[in-house]
Amino acid sequence: MLAPMQPAGESPSPRGTLGQVAVLFLKLGFLAFGGPAAHIAIMEEEVVRRRRWLTREAFLDLLGAANLIPGPSSTEMAIFIGQTQAGWPGLIAGGVCFILPAALIVAVIAWAYVRFGSLPAVEGVLYGVKPVVIAVVAQALWKLSRPAVKSWTLALLGAAAVAATFLGVNQIAVLAAAGALAALAWALSGDRRKPAASAVLPTVAAMPSKALAAGAAAGTAAAGFGLWPLFWVFLKIGAVLFGSGYVLLAFLRADLVDRLGWLTERQLLDAVAIGQVTPGPVFTTATFIGYLLGRGPGALVATVAIFLPGFLLVAVSGPLIPRLRRSSLAGAALDGIVVA
Repeated sequence: MLAPMQPAGESPSPRGTLGQVAVLFLKLGFLAFGGPAAHIAIMEEEVVRRRRWLTREAFLDLLGAANLIPGPSSTEMAIFIGQTQAGWPGLIAGGVCFILPAALIVAVIAWAYVRFGSLPAVEGVLYGVKPVVIAVVAQALWKLSRPAVKSWTLALLGAAAVAATFLGVNQIAVLAAAGALAALAWALSGDRRKPAASAVLPTVAAMPSKALAAGAAAGTAAAGFGLWPLFWVFLKIGAVLFGSGYVLLAFLRADLVDRLGWLTERQLLDAVAIGQVTPGPVFTTATFIGYLLGRGPGALVATVAIFLPGFLLVAVSGPLIPRLRRSSLAGAALDGIVVA
């Protein structure tokens, strides 16, 4: 059995139990509105400040890793946190308990959509939620920036990352460039107090992603509707998707509207809207679409398929994080990614 991962930074106390991990992420699955940034802010409040399961530095290392691998970053943070606290059982419990409440809520809304032919009036929920979400994200940004900005070099790197993002540079390119520049700055500084090693996390984490994408592409080519083609479509998306819900919309439109013709434009926009306004992961859009296409079995298949790559990628990359932090060169690259 995989032992609980020891994160970077000083050892927090006490460590969460499997039951505590499950209860926490069940609660967040029901209550965490606002998208990945808000989810991560709430997780930081819960596991760093209130429960002290992780130090802020350890939390930031996990966040940096979650941003480097495909899939929903807040769900992968739940999986990472569960793994650090309770090993393999925690890895599964953290992710499943965060996903399950949101998937059930979306499935109920999908049933109503099919039954009545339009969206229930859920958009009004956002009017009360948005101000709270903004406050939570701003508070977390302030608290997390202090341990992340460890030097003037990292401060400048973070400012450059913000500017590049506002100019429309791809977010993954920004993260990769920040990591490379931070590692280069370390190398030029002449600090050799610790042995250097390659920052292998992006390469290793990408291997299962590429394999899944290749298999998925083969499985969905010119396929009519069925549960297996549905599974391969969402497995592919979960294995290769970086970015926001708007990127998810583009992927879904290309496959489900343009190539396969399974959905109309209106149905797709309604599905993405439901994923945005309900609590929990935005990727539960897959649950809604699966129900529209295949009722209960379709909802289950689509949900499992889109989230499965995240579990696999965290399982592969999680044990590497402490090794990266012990290496000066890899640790410098991780610092750059975190601040970006």
